[in-house]
Amino acid sequence: MEEYAREPCPWRIIDDCGGAFSMGLIGGGFFNMIGGARNAPRGFNRRLLGGIIRVKERAPLLGGQFAAWGICFSTFDCTFAHIRGKEDAWNSIASGAAAGAVMAARQGPKSMVGSAVVGGILLGLIEGMGILMNNFASQAYRPVDPRMAPEDPGVLGEEQGEGDGMLKGIFG
Repeated sequence: MEEYAREPCPWRIIDDCGGAFSMGLIGGGFFNMIGGARNAPRGFNRRLLGGIIRVKERAPLLGGQFAAWGICFSTFDCTFAHIRGKEDAWNSIASGAAAGAVMAARQGPKSMVGSAVVGGILLGLIEGMGILMNNFASQAYRPVDPRMAPEDPGVLGEEQGEGDGMLKGIFG
């Protein structure tokens, strides 16, 4: 499962960091706008201003947290790809677990293990769904054995000599 659209490893880290920051900033902006507007006093202008203030305060923080996770994940992904000599789903799963552990390092080893398990399971589910969708989509491009191809149902009745249908006597 080679990915040709990805950058080479040193540049991939920077690319993923920027993409993660953008995702966190946009998603954080959207959700913080809703939260700020809900918690603001009544009135359209006050709610709009409350949402904008909360976006300005909190969206960059969430973007930075996403960027930190993205740079950590990509660094581990490139490291595992270099050590193993191949790029596959196991690199992403191990990278998710390692990134989860590193991001929770300040809370102690018990929290690191829990975050590593969650990160590994989450990336395992993502990679598994990607593989399933890829296999499902590739089914349409596989050649079909002519002996196993479904036949036209209109031709089946003529070959077996059943030109008369079950309702032929009633309707015609």
